Amino acid sequence: MNKGLLRRAIRGVLLLVVVFFFLFPMFWVLLMSFQTNQDILRTPPSLTFTPTISNYVALISGEIQTSVGTLPVYYMKNLWNSAFLSACAVALSLALGVPAAYAFARFKFRLGEDIAFTLLSFRFAPPILVLLPLQLYFQDIGLYDTYLGLVWVYQLITLPLILWIVRGYFEDISPDIEHAYRLDGHSWFKSMWKIAIPLARPGIAAAGLLAFIFAWNSFIFALVLGSSDVQPVTVGSLAFMTASGIQYGTIAASLVLSVIPTLVLALYTQRYLVEGLSLGAVKG
Repeated sequence: MNKGLLRRAIRGVLLLVVVFFFLFPMFWVLLMSFQTNQDILRTPPSLTFTPTISNYVALISGEIQTSVGTLPVYYMKNLWNSAFLSACAVALSLALGVPAAYAFARFKFRLGEDIAFTLLSFRFAPPILVLLPLQLYFQDIGLYDTYLGLVWVYQLITLPLILWIVRGYFEDISPDIEHAYRLDGHSWFKSMWKIAIPLARPGIAAAGLLAFIFAWNSFIFALVLGSSDVQPVTVGSLAFMTASGIQYGTIAASLVLSVIPTLVLALYTQRYLVEGLSLGAVKG
């Protein structure tokens, strides 16, 4: 009994150390968001300070007070851009990727695996490899600095992810259920829509959430292929590094606000996420 208690105590202490190690940077950023630059830059750092919401007020109002005057920022527009671009990119990827994943999982055709691997290889290549030709092409066809252009290029991030994750879920579903459904005269498309997709819904939700997070965190594509009018919050935060100095408190507040949408979405879809990630984990 004593050994068991000691083992549990050691495990608990180790878990606390791991949790503290990973959560402390987030906790420190949260504290910084309620501090002025003077409090953040003082040496040595201190946990005691007078909290202020001026950083959040500056982001929402669109004006930052600096040593050289008032600096306009467009953080709320950038936040809206992130939500719009990520949602549209994931919706398009789901519309294209789910039927494609079903086809790769259920049908065997020539070069099928090669095509699937080629789509996955888009995730292997660094974005900088395709940025220059993409910029030239987008300027020629009028997609540079547009929402449509960024949603299109975001498919390099979201589509391979959804395709390969959802394909695995479809492969874990027994095809016998669909065969029995098609014996009644239903088409393969209807069996996919009525049988396969509902059964794989938790996995599709999990893949969609992961794709949304990847799209939300995208930086380099929007930096090069768009201006401040369409750039997401990851790029918009660069505006807080000015010639008069770096606004650390405002950057910390922008990080906190940018995490909230994905955190709320993850909490809302937590049930589907757990079911989706565990789908097929136990096989008979």
